[in-house]
Amino acid sequence: MQQLIEETQKREFFYALYSRIFMKEVDGELLDLLEREEIKEFFPNLYEWDKYQSLERNKLAERYLNVDFAEISVINLVPYESFYVREDGMIESGGDNPVYKYYEEFDFVVEKDKARVVSPDHIGVELEFMYKLTEAQRKALEEGEKDAADELKKLQIGFLSDHILKWVPLYLINVKNEAQTPLYHDAAMTGMEFILSDYQYLNG
Repeated sequence: MQQLIEETQKREFFYALYSRIFMKEVDGELLDLLEREEIKEFFPNLYEWDKYQSLERNKLAERYLNVDFAEISVINLVPYESFYVREDGMIESGGDNPVYKYYEEFDFVVEKDKARVVSPDHIGVELEFMYKLTEAQRKALEEGEKDAADELKKLQIGFLSDHILKWVPLYLINVKNEAQTPLYHDAAMTGMEFILSDYQYLNG
């Protein structure tokens, strides 16, 4: 049981990490997080980048990282599920968005103004939802509530299958190809690997 709790906690951490990276611009808190030793293998090109090693953090973010974030989330690419799955390529920002079925089941509230997104099917929000599900699963396991943990696992499998896997890999491939900085190139590459391997793990 302890091993399962630790594995779930690790999954929880990485969903939170990738959600944060793709949700909004870089700040000092995120840069602190990226310095944690246990995640450095997931960003191999970032730490070797000469600008990462030489520039002050605020200049690094302002001149490079946040410019790149705008390119991959606003200017060149669209980080919303409905854009990828609807035939008309429109972003569904209203209550008819299919993700609400899952969000409402878990009482997950999307604060669009706070998250600075126009629709609940933004990649950062969907990954944050997975983070909340894994967090709840871990807490259920810690409290010995196996049935609740199993239900939360089923919810994760369903959300990955019905939503995330239908579009996020394609979006991340586009990010990898378009990114001008190692942060978003690495995050796209390892984020996709994590999501695909996590789905296999849950179904294992």
